[in-house]
Amino acid sequence: MVMYIRRVREVIVVEGRYDKNTVAQVVDAAIIETSGFGVFSDKEKLSLLRLLAAKRGLIILTDSDRAGFFIRGRLKGALGDLNIKHAYIPDVDGLEKRKSTPSKEGKIGVEGMSPDIIINALERAGATFEDGYSKTNPEQPITKSDMYAAGLSGKKDSYSRRVSLAGQLGLPKRLSANGLLDILNVLYTREEFISLFE
Repeated sequence: MVMYIRRVREVIVVEGRYDKNTVAQVVDAAIIETSGFGVFSDKEKLSLLRLLAAKRGLIILTDSDRAGFFIRGRLKGALGDLNIKHAYIPDVDGLEKRKSTPSKEGKIGVEGMSPDIIINALERAGATFEDGYSKTNPEQPITKSDMYAAGLSGKKDSYSRRVSLAGQLGLPKRLSANGLLDILNVLYTREEFISLFE
């Protein structure tokens, strides 16, 4: 049984927020949602995924149903031969706890998988685990305090400053403060981030 959260270098791509919540309880990684099929009409998100794949690598972790494989296949086609790995969960019939009826195919998705199954799927995909990491790692991440100091959160014009920065960096302009923080921590060291505002 997984007893601690393991850090994964690659960015993990999942279908939705419940999948993201489940995976975030098991690994410390940047996790991006596709919003189901919505990713295919979102040019900014596809562009962001290309950028993240080039910078850190992606692991696609979708459900084992038809929709999950369709999303996986379309992402593979849209992103090309970038640094992408594929993690697969097993086919398990059943019902997720939050649902009153089973999915169309009656399979449990990523959100219903145990921590051991998720870690095993990531290991088989060739995820780069950076064990020994803790939240107090001397390799300091960009923090919410840094975002505040840069005027990107907690201030009257923070939203417009985030939109402006996202535009300059070629990121989706609709990122929340937390979403932008996650992406910035993939793309920049804390020192590089601070230097953007000097």
